[in-house]
Amino acid sequence: MKQTMLLFLISVGAAGPQGAPEVRDIQQLTAAGTHAEAYFSADGKKLVLMAQRAGDKADQIYELEIATKTLTRVSNGQGRTTCGYFLPDGRILYSSTHHHGAEPPAPPDHSKGYVWGLYRTYDLFLREKDGTLKQLTDNDGYDAETTVSPDGKRLIFTSHRDGGIGLYTMNVDGTDLLKVNHRRGYAGGAFFSPDGKSIVYRAAYPKTDEEKADFERLLADRLLRPGNLEIYLARPDGSEEKQLTSNGASNWAPSFHPDGKTIVFASNVHAPKGGRFSIYAMNVDGTGLRRLTTHDGFDGFPCFSPDGTKLVFISNRNGKDPRKDLNVFIADWR
Repeated sequence: MKQTMLLFLISVGAAGPQGAPEVRDIQQLTAAGTHAEAYFSADGKKLVLMAQRAGDKADQIYELEIATKTLTRVSNGQGRTTCGYFLPDGRILYSSTHHHGAEPPAPPDHSKGYVWGLYRTYDLFLREKDGTLKQLTDNDGYDAETTVSPDGKRLIFTSHRDGGIGLYTMNVDGTDLLKVNHRRGYAGGAFFSPDGKSIVYRAAYPKTDEEKADFERLLADRLLRPGNLEIYLARPDGSEEKQLTSNGASNWAPSFHPDGKTIVFASNVHAPKGGRFSIYAMNVDGTGLRRLTTHDGFDGFPCFSPDGTKLVFISNRNGKDPRKDLNVFIADWR
């Protein structure tokens, strides 16, 4: 993540064919705003997402009733928020800067190219059903990109601490913090497999001296250059890491189908210079790669419904301004 909408990677494109046979009957759920990262509740009836809509100074967390398309803001409207996710019991996790001030932190300076801002004031919060917030982290560094184990007991998130930026796990109450990655570089956007025995995530491990120097310079300024991201699979403790993609593109937002056999993700491998993204799928061993959407623009943040029959994603299709009109779409799967 940082997933920050990826607005600077989105390029203008006309609508093209909707998708492969596996993705059918695509329907638009939102309008009038910039939406991203929509994830299902355990019963499949709601989505939690981040959005910047009328009146919002920065991204806020919203809950969407799928049947009625009703959007309700569930964050307090202050600061900047990111990465909402449901616990199995309906409580919501997200990261926010509101406890450091009502005004959102300034976006990163893109004079250094396309970079993500690792906002030091992002901490992880748990929103109870009555709307009260419990702060789970208190770290002078970026804590975000949080998802939950299938049994609802363990969180995995990305953190800038210990001098690096990588994956950590902890209990839902914030205890028992464990470091997952030990390679120098960035790893983030992790999801547990349906059986909880594996995690899938994106990572960029610099190899050349030039890449290493660039990574360290940017990290010192709390920035990250996400150009080359590959998809990896590992155990939740970071062991048995396996690289699933190796195409030099920007591959990100991976997640599992509930059957545990398929991984979906977004990639610009088909158009690396144009910045266009499509949704891809592959088997959990990295074989069987196929492109699912062919819209000539941005399709990203794919995620399956709990029963595996629906695929939700974010796209700029049908938008008047393809850099701002990012909406939630839902489709039948197979």
